[in-house]
This record gives sequence, C-alpha cells and structure tokens, in this order.
Amino acid sequence: MGFFDRLANVWKGFVSLWISDIESRNPEAVYEAAIDERVRKHKELKKAVSGIVYLRNKLTAEMEEKERNLREIMTQLPVAIDEGEDEVAMVLIQKKDELTADIDRISAELAKVSTQAEEAKTGLIQFQGEIEKLKREKEAMLAKKANAEARIQIQGTLDGLSTDADIKALDNVRENIDKLQAEADIGAEIQGDSLDAKLAKIKDKAATSSARSQLDDMKRQLAAQRAGASEAAAGVKKTI
Repeated sequence: MGFFDRLANVWKGFVSLWISDIESRNPEAVYEAAIDERVRKHKELKKAVSGIVYLRNKLTAEMEEKERNLREIMTQLPVAIDEGEDEVAMVLIQKKDELTADIDRISAELAKVSTQAEEAKTGLIQFQGEIEKLKREKEAMLAKKANAEARIQIQGTLDGLSTDADIKALDNVRENIDKLQAEADIGAEIQGDSLDAKLAKIKDKAATSSARSQLDDMKRQLAAQRAGASEAAAGVKKTI
C-alpha cells in the first residue's frame, strides 16, 4: 500500500470518527435524517406501486372490453348461421377465436400483475409502518436520553454536595464556635484589666488591711487585760 493510500485511509478513519462524534452528540438529527430518507424511499416505492396498479387496472379494463366484444359476437354468430350468412359467420368465428386468445393472454398477465400489485401494496404498508415505528423509537430514545442526562446531572450535584459540603459545614461550625470562645475569653481578659476591676482589688486589700489592724489591736488589748489580771492576783497573795 502506497503513501497516498495510507493517507487516504487515515483521513477516512478521521472523518468516520468525526461523524460518529457528531452523531452521538446529535441523536435527534440522526433520527430525523433516517426518517426523512425512509419517507423519500416510501414516495419512490409508492410511485412504483402506483405504476403496477395502473397496469393492473389497464389490463382489467382491456379484458372487460374483450369479454364484452366476445359476448356480442357469441350473440351474433347463431343469427348469422341461421340466416345462412356463412361469410359473416366465418368472420365472426375468426374474431371469436382472436378475442378468446386475447382474453387468455390478458388474464394470465392480469393474474401476474395483480399478484405483484398486492405484494407491492403490502410492502408499501409495511414500509409505512416502519417509518411510524422509527418515529416512535425516536421519541422514546430522546426521552430516555433526556432522563439519563437529568439523572447524571442530579447524581453529579449530589456527589458534589456530599463529602465536600459536609466537611465545609463542619469547618464553618468549628470556626464559629472557636470565634465565640475567643470573644468570651477576650471579654474576661479585658474585664480583669479594667479600672473597675483594679478599684475592686484595692478595696478588697484595704478591707483586709483594716480587719488585720483591728485584729492586732484586739489581741494587744486582750494581752494587756490578762497581764493586769495576773499582777492583781500576785499582789493579793503577798498581802496575805
């Protein structure tokens, strides 16, 4: 195989793939083209069938005319014989034989053509049925395609929302909780360093210092009282 032959094969393969891709992405157009082609062939077949039917009708009319003429001759022939018109009778007999032969010939042709016409009509009806079947198939397949595309789209949406969406939602909740906790912590920290807090601490320390001073004074007073009581008891013992 030469270079150009191989190149031609590659090009044919490329064109075939390209056409296949277009067909897969445009199924409705493919169905419409197939239906249009069948409709065109149906018209051609119908035209051919009409020609056969025309020939059948023509043979039928011709045979009916021959049979009518034969009946007339068969009516005239006895009269000619009765009247002694031998020459007329001979002519009528010749016409009778010719008409009989024609009728036999036409009858055979008519039988053949009638069979062809019936077969052609049956084929035409079947072909019309195939067109209608293809139209129904087109509607069913396009509906099936639309349903499949919708299911794929819904599944893709669900897949996109499942894991990623759950993780993102949890991260958002955790982040918001951490922010609330930080807000609460910073409030407590700021409150501890505020002026009111410092004043409260000083007041607590002052109250504690005052209580401690009073406690020390009370302890000294009690000690002095005990000491005075001890000295008085010792003086009484010396006097005795």
